[in-house]
Amino acid sequence: MRKIFNLIVLITFMSTSMFAQKNISTWNKNKVIAHRGAWKLNNLPENSIASLKQAIVLKCYGSEFDVHMTADSILVVNHDQDFMQMPIAQTTYQMLLTKQLPNGENIPTLESYLKTGIKQKHTKLILEIKPQKLGKETDLKLTHKVIEMVKNLKAQPWVEYISFSYDICNELIKQLPNVKVAYLGGEVAPEKLKNDGFDGLDYHFSVFRKTEWLTEAKKLGLSTNAWTVNTIEEMQWLIKNNIDYLTTNEPELLFKLLEEK
Repeated sequence: MRKIFNLIVLITFMSTSMFAQKNISTWNKNKVIAHRGAWKLNNLPENSIASLKQAIVLKCYGSEFDVHMTADSILVVNHDQDFMQMPIAQTTYQMLLTKQLPNGENIPTLESYLKTGIKQKHTKLILEIKPQKLGKETDLKLTHKVIEMVKNLKAQPWVEYISFSYDICNELIKQLPNVKVAYLGGEVAPEKLKNDGFDGLDYHFSVFRKTEWLTEAKKLGLSTNAWTVNTIEEMQWLIKNNIDYLTTNEPELLFKLLEEK
């Protein structure tokens, strides 16, 4: 009887392990991160639900998007501090709804964006927390609300974090020690990022061309990403130098180059 019990335990363990490995392998294995979603070729609004869906259709590794907080503490997805000439941080969500994106969408809430993104298990959601320019306290409030939203929706497996704010990144690392966090600023050396607990660096491509940080980051085991890479020459140089990811407004072009490689 004990032998049968041990056999059942072994089979259960192996089945669970195989299932976990299958889930891990579902994420797209490529270098392509669509900047603000895949919007340009099909003339979709940047940071829209439509551009997210197109990035998923293209099978990008990730779709990058930007998060702000309204005056009434609603989290919304938009690149600039303003939406249709309305400053997001000083405007209520209901006021933002008075204007629409060119395709008829309202400004997406983080909740609606995440709910769309987690309907699939192939494209990562690269969540950029935008500094609000209202002081550290506001930025940390935004960060905590983002963390809470991601947890409540059980979206953690989909989400990787980036920010231009070192304080925001540090708070993410503190609160979410096992989550991928990359810094965008471009002025911090890889060794310091490693010591501070970062998963990687996500710098403007020009930074990698004038430093040895791409090589240094690789040696330290940090992930590397370059933004915003839109020309063939830039893409080819970074691919040749073994960059892990490229954030681009031209995901279709990048896919073509990777296929030709």
